[in-house]
Amino acid sequence: MVSSGWFSLAAMIMAYRVANLLQSRAATRTTMHHTFDPGLLLRLAGQRCYLAGIGCQTLGFVFAFLARRDLPLFLVQASVAAGLGVTALLGVIVLKWSLPAAELVLLALLLAGIGALVLSAQPAHSRRVGAGMVVALAVSVLVIAGLGYFSVRLRGALGSVVLGSLAGIDFSAAAIAARPLTNTHTVTGFLTNPLLYLVLVHSLVGQLLLGLAMQRGSTTAAVAAMDAAGAVPAAIVGLVVLGDRIEPGLGWLAALGFVVTLGAVIGLTRYAEPQHHHATLPAARRPDPRLRTATTGR
Repeated sequence: MVSSGWFSLAAMIMAYRVANLLQSRAATRTTMHHTFDPGLLLRLAGQRCYLAGIGCQTLGFVFAFLARRDLPLFLVQASVAAGLGVTALLGVIVLKWSLPAAELVLLALLLAGIGALVLSAQPAHSRRVGAGMVVALAVSVLVIAGLGYFSVRLRGALGSVVLGSLAGIDFSAAAIAARPLTNTHTVTGFLTNPLLYLVLVHSLVGQLLLGLAMQRGSTTAAVAAMDAAGAVPAAIVGLVVLGDRIEPGLGWLAALGFVVTLGAVIGLTRYAEPQHHHATLPAARRPDPRLRTATTGR
């Protein structure tokens, strides 16, 4: 019998990638933020495009939650990266992006790596976690937010990759909290479980970091960095702590698929030339080249 998690996984990929595209478009239309300011989310929320993106992301979150009920984290988190191809394709069609041939090859490798992970993953429910894991997830929110506070000063491609990576780690922590949360079967137990609120807080901080990352470079670079940084912690914790399983005899295929997927995602960060730029000066205040010629004689 085919697990419903597979259908949730496919729907999650589409929803998250449409969300990334819409949020990127909104981020490029918003004044560049040079501080770790939560007000960015409020300014972005004033755009219909961003709100539509949040709607898609919420839908993706629900599908991801359902997928994590049965499927291991190394597959679910890596599959989020596979949707990078969907973002790139939509970007070419809707936003007129241009993708180098090498980037297309990396996207093909990305899909091949995900295929290997799908073949090697064994559906299973998560183990329960103790208070130590809950405390660790709570502390990690403060650590990631602190790193984001200082990293927001970075500009261009470097800022996009660093902030995107921090967003990925935050979303990875949210995924780790969500996996055992799926074991809760009553409304009261669900609403009183501290893991639920850790999922929400990590997701909000990650959303802020992702918005800042998208303002500084290409969407592909920001999202690739996010996916690369987010896949590894979730995979390790899932296998070591949460009881994620690999089909017997296919451990080598899972390892190969994960390495290929991660390598392709990291490779995509090379193509971090900004696809959009924020103006540093209003058009009316930019120096007139003719004036410079007249005054300098050049």
